[in-house]
Amino acid sequence: MKPFIKKSLLLFCLSFFSIQAFAQTSKYKGMLQMTNYNGLEAYVVVSLVDSKGNPEKTLYMMGPDKKWYNGFKEWFAKLSNKKENLNAITGASIAGGDRSTFTFTIDETKINKGYKIRFESAVEDQKNYTNDLEIPFTTEDITKKTDGTGYIRYVKLSKVQ
Repeated sequence: MKPFIKKSLLLFCLSFFSIQAFAQTSKYKGMLQMTNYNGLEAYVVVSLVDSKGNPEKTLYMMGPDKKWYNGFKEWFAKLSNKKENLNAITGASIAGGDRSTFTFTIDETKINKGYKIRFESAVEDQKNYTNDLEIPFTTEDITKKTDGTGYIRYVKLSKVQ
């Protein structure tokens, strides 16, 4: 009887902690509006950055062709070798003046702890914007409309779960 109780207790604990870990993530939907720039479609990488500005995790990538990812200097140096599964979080690139919607999942334990969500944009043969815009990952700021400084006109996020 003791081995059965131990196994049952172990399964209960594993199930409980799995549910707790899952419950700490939230899904956000974003709407990105580009400026009316001239040129090819932009690639945009959305990253979670720590309080020192270091990219910690890729949340979303607009642009499917990996050969252009090295244009994102800071992101490429910090995150490209982390073995992240970008296929699951990759969408189409976006043209000047267009809008795009996207979703990402983020660890809610990072909220109100100095983290930001950074949008980096790049267009072939034009300037790259390492910090096109950053949204403080705080309960107050996460859903505010935020203006960009480069190819991105603005981004608006909303929590979906």
